Amino acid sequence: MLLYTLTLQLTISKYFFFDFGAWFSCLNLIDSHLAFCNDFLASCTALLVAFLTPIALYFGVEYMFREAFANRLLYLLNLFAASVILLFSAYDFFLILLFWECVGLFSLLLVNFYSTRIYTLKAALKTFVFSRISDMFLFGAFILSVNVFHSCDLSLIFIQAPFLSLHYIFFGSIGLHFLTILAFLIAAGAVIKCAQFGFHVWLPDAMEAPTPASALIHSSTLVVAGVFLIIRFSLIFEFSYYVNLGLALLGSTTLAFSAVAATFQQDIKKLVAYSTISQIGYLVCGCGFGCYDETLVYLIIHAINKAFLFVLVGYVVHLYSGNTDLRFMGASHIFSFDIAVILLILAANLSGLPYLAGFAGKEFLVTQFALSSPENLYIRFC
Repeated sequence: MLLYTLTLQLTISKYFFFDFGAWFSCLNLIDSHLAFCNDFLASCTALLVAFLTPIALYFGVEYMFREAFANRLLYLLNLFAASVILLFSAYDFFLILLFWECVGLFSLLLVNFYSTRIYTLKAALKTFVFSRISDMFLFGAFILSVNVFHSCDLSLIFIQAPFLSLHYIFFGSIGLHFLTILAFLIAAGAVIKCAQFGFHVWLPDAMEAPTPASALIHSSTLVVAGVFLIIRFSLIFEFSYYVNLGLALLGSTTLAFSAVAATFQQDIKKLVAYSTISQIGYLVCGCGFGCYDETLVYLIIHAINKAFLFVLVGYVVHLYSGNTDLRFMGASHIFSFDIAVILLILAANLSGLPYLAGFAGKEFLVTQFALSSPENLYIRFC
C-alpha cells in the first residue's frame, strides 16, 4: 500500500493533506492548524533524507566506535532527521517556523559535539549567530503574512497571493510591493541557511562536527532545507521579479567564488564544504530562474553524491590517523585502492562529466540560462 501511494505521488503528482485541527488561535488573527501535506516535493525530499540517514547512522556507529558519547551523536542525528522530514511535510507557516528552529538547534548541538575544543566553541558560536539571523528573516516573513493573510495555512496564503499582486505597504510616502517584501524575507532566510556568498563563512567552520554529522547535515540536508523553502513558496516568488533576479545573481556569484576558494583549501573537510557551497549556488541560481523541477532533480543528485563523498572522506581521515591536512596525504590508491576509485567516480559525477547523472542534472539547469541580457551573460560567465 505504501509503495502504491508513493508511486501515485511520484507519477501523477497525487497529494495527501492531513489537517489535525486548530491547535491555537490568537485574537482571531492567527489560526494555526496542525496541517501536513504529503505531495511530490515533500515525498522526494523526505525519501532523500530517509535514504541518507541510515547511511550516516551506520557510518557513525563504525566511525565513533571507540569514542565516548557516541550514542549522543546517534540520538542527535535521529532528532535532526526527524525535524527535517517534519519540516518538509509541514503545510502551516507556524509549523514550518517551529521545525526550522528545531533543525537549527540540533545542527548547533552537532557542531558543538566536541565542546571542550576552543575551535569547536568558535564554530558553534558562528553557526548559532548565522542561524539566528536566518530565523529572524523567516520570523519577519511569518509576522508579515499573519498581518496580511490572517492565517498560517499555506493553502489559504497561496490562494490569496495572486489577488495581492498590486498590494503595496506604505512607510510614509514610500510604497513597497508586499509580495516582493515577503519573497525577500523568505529568500534571505533561505540563502543564509544555504551558506551563500557573504554568509558562507559558517559552513567551513561547522566542519568541526563529527564527520558522520557533516555527511548528513552540512552536505546534503541542512543546506538543502533553504532551497526547499524557496521551492515550497515558489508561488510567492512568481510575483517578485527582482527577488528572483537577486537569487540568480547571488547563486552564480557563490558558484564561481566557492569553486575557486575550494582549490586553495588545505583541510580536506573544508574543501568539501566549499564544494558544497558551490553546488548549492547552482540550486539557488536555478530557483532564481524559476526552473524548480530541474533544481529538484539536481538537488537529489548532489545530496546523494555529497553524502557518500563525506563518508569516504571520513574513511580517508581515519586512514591517516585523524589527520585532515591535505599536505600530509598522498598515494591513497596504494593503501586503499577501492576508496580512491569511488572518490574519483563521485568527483567526476559532481563535476558534471558526460554520461553521468551529474551531467544530466547540470544540463537541465544550464539550458535555462539562454537569454542574452547583461545579467544573464554575467550568470553564464560565472
